[in-house]
Formats: sequence, structure tokens, C-alpha cells
Amino acid sequence: MFCKNCGETLNENQAVCVKCGVKVGDGDSYCANCGKNVIKNATVCLNCGCALKSEKNEAKKGLNGQNKTTMALVCFFLGGIGIHNFMMGEKKKGIIKIVFSLLFGIGSILGLIDFIKILTDNYVYNPDAAF
Repeated sequence: MFCKNCGETLNENQAVCVKCGVKVGDGDSYCANCGKNVIKNATVCLNCGCALKSEKNEAKKGLNGQNKTTMALVCFFLGGIGIHNFMMGEKKKGIIKIVFSLLFGIGSILGLIDFIKILTDNYVYNPDAAF
């Protein structure tokens, strides 16, 4: 395993590169598999063929900079009408939750799902997706 920022060899249990001080997994200058320099924004290492970026890594986990406790409380009390989605900038998702609440009455179920995802740190922030 190699540092993706400086190319230094890393141990399996290292959390930070000792040479450059960057968190393991951060950076995009070197391949984590072979340690060779890679082209900026490449998806595959041209030396070893290892994937550098995947769709899973590209998805933004988190709450768009919002406090987890605040978002959990807002989601618990107002999640059925999607207020937490508007606070995070997910306007399409918030509008769909309002419509589902008014027409079908299932907005609270969707809010409960988001509440559990927020508490377990599995909420994926995506301002462009509806769901």
C-alpha cells in the first residue's frame, strides 16, 4: 500500500503518512496499489491497471457541512415534509417528500429512513438526485 499523496510505502495499520502527514486514502498524485505517479483525474493507473476512482468513492457522504445532531433532530421532527433536505440543499428531494406526504401520506416513512441513515452515518448527500 502506498500514499496517494506522495507515493511513500505505508503499513496496513497506518492512519497518516509519516512522510507528508496526509490521511491515508487522501490525494490523487500516486497509485495506492503500486506507488507510481498517475495522471491527474485518471480513473485507472497506467502502470498496474488498478482503479483509482470509483462511483462509490465519488459519492459525497455526509450532511453538506451541517451538524449531525441538528440534522437528526430536524429530520426526526420535520423529516416527513423534507425540511432537512432543504437545509442540506437537496431541493428536488425535499419537494418530492412534500408531495408524497400530501398525496400518499408516506413522507414520514421516508423521513424515518433518512433519520436512521443520519444517525448511522450512511446518509449520502447528492443535491442532484431525487432519491
